[in-house]
Amino acid sequence: MAKKQIPVKIYLDEKEIPKYWYNFRADMKEKHEPFLHPGTLKPCVSEDLYPVFCKELVSQELNQTDRLIEIPEGIREFYKMFRPAPLVRAYALEKYLDTPAEIYYKFEGNNTSGSHKLNSAVPQAYYAKQEGLTSLTTETGAGQWGTALSMACRFYGIALKVYMVKVSSEQKPYRKAVMETYGAEVIPSPSNTTASGRKILEQYPGTGGSLGCAITEAIETAVTTDKCRYVLGSVLDHVVLHQSIIGMEAKIAFEKYGIPAPDIIIGCVGGGSNFGGLIAPFIGDKINGKTDTRIIAVEPTSCPSLTRGKYVYDFGDTGRTTPLIKMYTLGAGFIPSSDHAGGLRYHGMSPIISKLYSDGYIEARSVGQKDVFAAATEFTGVEGILPAPESAHAIKAAMDEAILCKKTGEKKRILFALSGTGYFDLSAYAAFRNGTLLNYSPSDADLQPGFDSILKIPQNGF
Repeated sequence: MAKKQIPVKIYLDEKEIPKYWYNFRADMKEKHEPFLHPGTLKPCVSEDLYPVFCKELVSQELNQTDRLIEIPEGIREFYKMFRPAPLVRAYALEKYLDTPAEIYYKFEGNNTSGSHKLNSAVPQAYYAKQEGLTSLTTETGAGQWGTALSMACRFYGIALKVYMVKVSSEQKPYRKAVMETYGAEVIPSPSNTTASGRKILEQYPGTGGSLGCAITEAIETAVTTDKCRYVLGSVLDHVVLHQSIIGMEAKIAFEKYGIPAPDIIIGCVGGGSNFGGLIAPFIGDKINGKTDTRIIAVEPTSCPSLTRGKYVYDFGDTGRTTPLIKMYTLGAGFIPSSDHAGGLRYHGMSPIISKLYSDGYIEARSVGQKDVFAAATEFTGVEGILPAPESAHAIKAAMDEAILCKKTGEKKRILFALSGTGYFDLSAYAAFRNGTLLNYSPSDADLQPGFDSILKIPQNGF
């Protein structure tokens, strides 16, 4: 059979949308450490998490044995509104870079939220509706998650309160407007509407906030409101599970056109959801010895949890209300700089991504935002898509790898995640053009207060 010509955009049929999420924890040789109850330092059980999360999400979070988890028909029908998402062969970028490398990207921006976040927002709102809940709370950094969840909650008829990182709400007022258009209440965080918010403001006057602050406020509101639960768009295993549809679609598309598995896979990381979703089926193959793909996580130098953090148990929020999570962390007390990669402005990293990094299955690197925006500007000039600053971290690394292929003459296949669009980030692009955007890398002294905030407990187990 003749090899199929690879089109610029590879679209799957609706019938090819996966009917199952892939839980790659089931294939891991060693599982990541369990959540610990901060009061007892014992592993959390379902009952510990029910006051905060929907019951089905708790079940998915603690499921480390089932490889495939069925996607309910009601969720698949919603998915058809914006999936399948295209796998794009970046011919124009290859030509621009004059590289022998083949460059592909999975584009998740073809929906109103502008990002991959809708992949998890839909099931989380669906399960809340099934459980009989009437409202949800959440946090959002860049606003992509808040936008996606506001869309899903409007569809399922659930009220939503979003605590948006204050500096992002100031940088991206139109993100706030979109969320409100879908019926969400948006509160800049930290705020005076919660006890935890008031405490953070007292401790850090004038702070621009962080995802850790917003998580604390959202959880406080959820546990003090009847028929309400907290949901989040990254970090936890059930979110990575929902996002596995990204990588599964990509793998199907590669196989459909007879394209060998990628040699290099790249994604940006803040909490780890889009990265974990993209790599899911490919890391499964690597763990099982079928491939030896290089997998690279890219984070901002301003919030370098993987590359400079400590692999310890820490709280997932600034107010220290979550279970303790074994992860790479800069400390729950770390307040990142107010740069423009809002969705990557989190002190910790997904526990499953942290475990893969600790065990040597993936690599990590950090890049400065001036370099990121330079790469994003080049990319949009040749590929015609304005990327989100978060996604542009992956673009920068992919371009670097393609340029290296030019030097070595190797024809490697590079896959990266273009997880969102940057049309609400125009102020950041303007700052880059006028020269006011700066690279920032915290000094060791800057990081120390965050490390000092890590709870002093036995870190080698329970």
